[in-house]
Amino acid sequence: MEAKSLNGVMTFAPTSRTELMQYAFDNHKIMVAVNAEKILHATDDSRSLINRNLGYPDGIGAVWALQKKGAANVVKIPGCELWLDVVSNYYTTKSFYLVGGQQDIIEATVNQLKSEFEGINICNYRNGYIKTEAEELTLIADIKKHSPDVVFIAMGSPKQEDLMERIQKSHQAVYQGLGGSFDVYTGHVKRAPKWWVTHNMEWTYRLLSQPSRIKRQIHLVRFFVNLHLNRY
Repeated sequence: MEAKSLNGVMTFAPTSRTELMQYAFDNHKIMVAVNAEKILHATDDSRSLINRNLGYPDGIGAVWALQKKGAANVVKIPGCELWLDVVSNYYTTKSFYLVGGQQDIIEATVNQLKSEFEGINICNYRNGYIKTEAEELTLIADIKKHSPDVVFIAMGSPKQEDLMERIQKSHQAVYQGLGGSFDVYTGHVKRAPKWWVTHNMEWTYRLLSQPSRIKRQIHLVRFFVNLHLNRY
C-alpha cells in the first residue's frame, strides 16, 4: 500500500477498506485519520506523530490531495465508519477494548455492540476521563492483562494518538482513534444524512447546521487553494 507526503504528512492511499484493515492487522498499526485540516495545519509534532503510524484519508480533502499525487484509485474512509468495519469483519475472531466518552456513552456503545454483533468479545472498557498518571498506568496494565487484538480510543486528536502510542509500548495491537464516534454510533450526535456523505458534502451540511463553524470552514478554502496551486 503506497503512501504520499501531503505537506509533510505521510498518508497512505488504500484502494479499499479491506486493504487498509489488513495492512493494520499485519503490522499492528495505530490508524490515524488524516483530513484537510491536519494537512493544512501540520506542525513538526503532528507530522511526526502521524508519520510514525498509519495515516489514512478520512476526508475528501485528503483523497483529492492523494489523487493529485498520482494515487488514482484511493478511497475515502471515514473513521466513524472504519471502526465499525473493523468490528464487522473481525468480531468473531478478534477481541476488543474500548476507551472514551462519558460513562453513559461508553456503556451504551458496549451494549449496542453486543446487541448488533452477537458473541463479540469486548475484554473491557472505560470512559475517556483519565485525569491522573496513576489512572493511565492502571488502564495500560489492564489492557496488557486482557491482551486485546484491537483497541479503540475516542478522546479527540492528538490526545488519543499520544495515549495509543504510550499503550502500544506495553501491548502490541491494532489501535484506532475515534474522536466522537461513540456519540455518533449511539445516536447522541447526529451525522449528516447519507446523501450529503455520499456526495462528499458532509462539511457543507455541518456548516448549514452550525453556521458558527464558518471560521473553521474558511481554513478549508485555504486548503483547496493550496491544493489547486500544487503546494502539497
